Amino acid sequence: MNYRHAYHAGNHTEVFKHSALCLVIAELQKKTTPFAILDTHAGAGEYNLLSPEAMKTGEALEGIGLAFDKCIPSAAIYLDIVRKRNSARLSSYPGSPKIVQSLLRQEDRLIACELRKDDSSHLRAMFEGDGRISVHQRDGYEAIGAFVPLATKRGVVFIDPPFERADEFQALGQALNAGVAKWPTGIFVAWFPLKDRRGIGALRKQYNLKNPPTLCCEFLRHPLDGVTLAGSGLLICNPPWQLDQKLTTLCRELSIALGQSQAQWDLDWWIRER
Repeated sequence: MNYRHAYHAGNHTEVFKHSALCLVIAELQKKTTPFAILDTHAGAGEYNLLSPEAMKTGEALEGIGLAFDKCIPSAAIYLDIVRKRNSARLSSYPGSPKIVQSLLRQEDRLIACELRKDDSSHLRAMFEGDGRISVHQRDGYEAIGAFVPLATKRGVVFIDPPFERADEFQALGQALNAGVAKWPTGIFVAWFPLKDRRGIGALRKQYNLKNPPTLCCEFLRHPLDGVTLAGSGLLICNPPWQLDQKLTTLCRELSIALGQSQAQWDLDWWIRER
């Protein structure tokens, strides 16, 4: 599948993914020591929901369009960021780099990597003057080998590929295993779309069982049918303490807020604490 962000900005998978990312970063903020975020597939940073790409799919209407005015306590940090960028009407959606920027403190850092020249140029212009953020035009998987372990010693590697490659799940598995081997104490958060179970099944077989504790959380707004983008998941290596409980609450609240009676979610510890 092709999951270029401009076409899918603000859909239900983005609401889930970005709300969860905010929960992870909130845990890092509890300590005064600095942290860094490596965003391996940063995209363009922000998206016009009135653009031809977004209007073509209309997916934001069933994602952030439903959540925007609702009270969702577990997604409060995320929704506050989105609302501040849309004071009059919902027309702009912040991608992960803008969301992370909103949560950085003075000494924290963001490394945003994007292979597409137009998107990386847009990121550089967007973050010009913010010394906390560096932008690199480079392959996201290669960036893991280049930047991990992060200099701050605390932080997150956020892997959010467009899934344009036929072997994307395989590439994701290889990158995760290699990255965790280099930085076994780092937090790795990898996103994946769900139309069926073939890709994630292959990733699970490939994932190194010697890796640190790893939690998989999936949120499906629709049942899997092999065609529709039913939902998505996050594979989280070294999840912060009690993140599983926070994600359970998030999924429960999103299933109500997004107005889909068929919504399902699942948390599965691929590797438990030894």
